[in-house]
Amino acid sequence: MDGDGIGIFLNGSYGVGKSAVLDHLGDRFAAAGRPFSLFDVDWFHRSWPPAEDDPRNVVTEAENMRAVWANYERVGPRTPIVAGVIASEEDQARYETVFGRRLRIVLLTASPAVAEARLRGRYDAERGDALDWHLARRERLASELVSGPCNEFTLDTDHLTPAAVAAAVLRNLDLPR
Repeated sequence: MDGDGIGIFLNGSYGVGKSAVLDHLGDRFAAAGRPFSLFDVDWFHRSWPPAEDDPRNVVTEAENMRAVWANYERVGPRTPIVAGVIASEEDQARYETVFGRRLRIVLLTASPAVAEARLRGRYDAERGDALDWHLARRERLASELVSGPCNEFTLDTDHLTPAAVAAAVLRNLDLPR
């Protein structure tokens, strides 16, 4: 998979385990000696206020990711492994343009109870507004993603560790584990 023109995108709503699985995929790639770069999309658009012409920060996010990807590519061929949200063909096209390759999109899901417990574990009392924001939007986004056209396959993360989800991603993508 090194430099063969594809990438992996972990898609999903809030609390499904994307970031944790991303770390485990990186560990598996490193253990196998396979070049990779990890991208947690959240860190490429976390700025405020957004530009007037980019209220969702998606243009800024794409430009930031493109710049970092260019730096990684200078080091040599590698597989981008990304955690974020692709809710439309437009989102998919934007990310594929950033990386200049086709993305194999894996939808991670979790039951409402599990996702809520994970979110509550992530946000302490001092970050109650962030928790409330994610809880209010989680289910609607999950529904949109399940019916979205972009996912290659779906994995329920409720009863799996992040390491087990990473192994299942590689197995379902037919990649060396």
